Parts: sequence; structure tokens; C-alpha cells
Amino acid sequence: MRISPQRRGVGAAALLVSLGLVLSGCSGEAEGGTSELTAPGPEVLEGLDEAVQVEFWHSMDATNGQVLDGLIEEFNARNEGRIEVTGSFQGNYDEALASHRAAIQQGETAELIMIYDLGTQFMIDSGQTVPAQAFVDADGYDTSPIEDALLNYFTVDGDLRSFPFNNSTPLMYVNRDAFEEAGLDPDSPPTDLAEIREAAERLTVRDDDGTVVQYGFGAAVYGWFVEQFMARAGVPYCDNANGRSGRATEVLFDDPKVVELVEWWEGMIDDGLAVQIGRNTDDGQAAFTSGRAAMTLESTGSLGGFIEQADFEVGAGYFPLISADDPGGSIIGGASLWINGEGHTEQEVRASWEFVQFLLTPESQSVWHAGTGYLSVNTDGYGLPEAVERAEEFPQFSVAAAQLADSEINENTAGCMMGVMSEARVAAEEGWEAALTSDTPAAEAMAEAAGRVSTPIREYNDSVGE
Repeated sequence: MRISPQRRGVGAAALLVSLGLVLSGCSGEAEGGTSELTAPGPEVLEGLDEAVQVEFWHSMDATNGQVLDGLIEEFNARNEGRIEVTGSFQGNYDEALASHRAAIQQGETAELIMIYDLGTQFMIDSGQTVPAQAFVDADGYDTSPIEDALLNYFTVDGDLRSFPFNNSTPLMYVNRDAFEEAGLDPDSPPTDLAEIREAAERLTVRDDDGTVVQYGFGAAVYGWFVEQFMARAGVPYCDNANGRSGRATEVLFDDPKVVELVEWWEGMIDDGLAVQIGRNTDDGQAAFTSGRAAMTLESTGSLGGFIEQADFEVGAGYFPLISADDPGGSIIGGASLWINGEGHTEQEVRASWEFVQFLLTPESQSVWHAGTGYLSVNTDGYGLPEAVERAEEFPQFSVAAAQLADSEINENTAGCMMGVMSEARVAAEEGWEAALTSDTPAAEAMAEAAGRVSTPIREYNDSVGE
């Protein structure tokens, strides 16, 4: 089970071109739509002659899609003759965002759409959606049960912009059997880089010829991990308070803390304590489930698959710190729900909000969490039968909830808000990989990678007039 259908970002050029087209077509009132992107009250759904149709674009397939379909069916049954939601799979996250951009240009957006975290700034800039805060304020909707770290990420300029739904956090995964064989306590996995190295020295196993048959550590060179390490170190990913006090103008992943991380990673590989994975996250997962690496880093969404595929007992711990004295924290992953207002009737907007409210109930979130492994964004959901049963069967899932609950809530853990965040993530990976596979020093590789993002950032900001 994988939590993210797609982890790579869209190209900056395509994003900039489409954004320019989007902004040029956003003025005025769309035919049949609302003149202002506001939150209609429940009265607009009174006295209907037929059910309001809500098309919901999402990126959930396989097991996750089946669970979502079940929730849609339950909602429709409860609202027969009033609201009818139709789920529409749009491919992976990048494909869904591309489809939405095209739909904006054509004036034919879906009523409700799931957009991954890296698309947040674009969604705000496109001006097509009713801000989540408008619904919260109009209805007096209580957001207190929603996980604080999730609200922190999707709140921009003091307003909640979209509704968290399918969200995750990364963890440290360990081979409990290997830990016990090495005389280590699998219930107390390493918490920082120094402890990972110390454990890896005991976990790495060589045959009689000196060939490594089990590495102590191995994980993909994945840009999301850079964001996580920086947040846990209390370091911003981009300037202007992570793009939240003003437009981001540069990325900061050449910070000394990141350089320290990359140098540590390089040393682990050079000393035969870590297997070199590369940027393919599937390869990182396979290295762990095959027993080739006794520790790895991955999303909470990988836990179910790890348990199913591994022939050893899987353990989980908090995502590690770079240094023991780092403040901690966690940046979420996954996607959120956006309600389109431009080009849609008040009835369609309100009906979409009714469905979102249903998805965020403790009951729905308990089913969603238990069936998919995503977080229960409504923390009350963890206390309901489906989630409780899953926690009893797989206690490892409780680690993710605990990590978020312990997370520092500040601008660093809110994550960088930037229109070309996907490009930045890829650049971070490229710099990191260059340091591992060439003679380029880590500091130089990360600085060069950060510099390559400057032009896309400037062009994006220029395209939105800032």
C-alpha cells in the first residue's frame, strides 16, 4: 500500500505557461457561476427539484480508491434526492493537477478536487476556489478536532485554504528481527543520525568474503526527506518565513544542516553501512522488505505494504533528527480538498461542502484511516472501532499520530509555500545525488542545486505579478 500515487513534480515551464493562461481567464463571472467566491449557506439546498450533482476529481486507485468509493456511496445514500457525488479518478497527483489546469482554461472544472501539497500555492494563485476559511467562518465549523500540524500546513496568511484529507507523515522503519539479532532494542529505534550510524555498525552483516549481505541502513534520495530533516532541525526551506510572510524568492536547502545530512549519508555509503539506493522510492522500499537494509525512511503509507511483503517483523519510530538537540517537528505529505467556486452554482458549492464535512467526520476518518493507512485528519477518528481495531492489529500505526501530536507547530513545520515547489524538490534530489555519485562536495552540490531553482521562482512570481 503506497500513500502517494505519484511523487515527482510537474515541470516549471508547463506550470508557468498554464498559470499565465489561467490568470488571463479568471476575470469576471463565469456563465452560470458565482460572481464572488463565497461560501453559500445551507438554505440554497432547500426546495430542490432534483439532486445537486458534484463531480469529485481525485487520485485514489486500487485499495484506497475502493475505500473512497465506499464513503461516496454512503454519503449518496444518506442524501438521496438532495446531493449526488460522482468520484472521478484523474491519475496520479501530477496528472490530476494537469487535468485541473486544463479544465480551468476551458472553464469546465469539477466541483471538488483533490490536489497534492506541492500544488497549494498554485491553487491559491489560480483564484478558482472558495477558501476553506470561508466555509469555516460562515458555518462556525469547529476545526479543533483536526490535527494541528495539518491545519498549520494548509493555513496561509492566517486563513485555511483547503481541507486536509489524505495526509501522511514519514517514519523510521526497522527490521525488528535484525535488531534483536544484533542485540538492539527494536522498541527504541535510533532518533538521530549519530544513533543510526551506531546501530548500523551492529546491524551490517558481511559474509565470509566480506561482501555485505545486510546493510544497516538504506533509503531513497527523496526530496521530501530534505524538507522533513530541515523542519525537524528548525530550519526554513525557503526565505520569507517559508514563503508565508511574503513570496519566496530563494530556496535554502544548501543550509549547513542539509550539508551535514548529505555528508553523513555519503560517509555511510562509503563505509559500507548503507546501501546506495538512488532516487527511486520503489527501490528503497524493496531494499527494506527484502532484508537488504535493516533501517529505512518512508511514508506512513508504506507501512501496510511493508507488513504484507516482509518476512520479518516490521517496527516503526519517529523520523530521525539530524542532531540530537534539534527541536523536532514534522511536515505532512499527501493532498487536500479544494472546492471550486468560479463557474459553479451556489448549490454546487454548498453541496461540495456538505460532502467534505461528511468526509471529515470522526466516523468517516476512522474508516478511511483503517482502510488506507492515511492519517485520521480528525483526531477523534482514532477512538472509533475501525481505527481502534487497526491499531490493535498494527500498533506501528500509532507512531505516526504520536509524531504529529509531538510536532512543533511553527513556520518551519508549516512547510515552504512556493509556486514551483515541485521543481525545488527535484533540484534538491539532484544536488543530493550529485554529492553521492560524483566528486562534487556536498556543500557545492547543494548550493548549485539551490541556485538552479532561482530562475523558475522568479519567472513564477513574475507571472502572478509579484
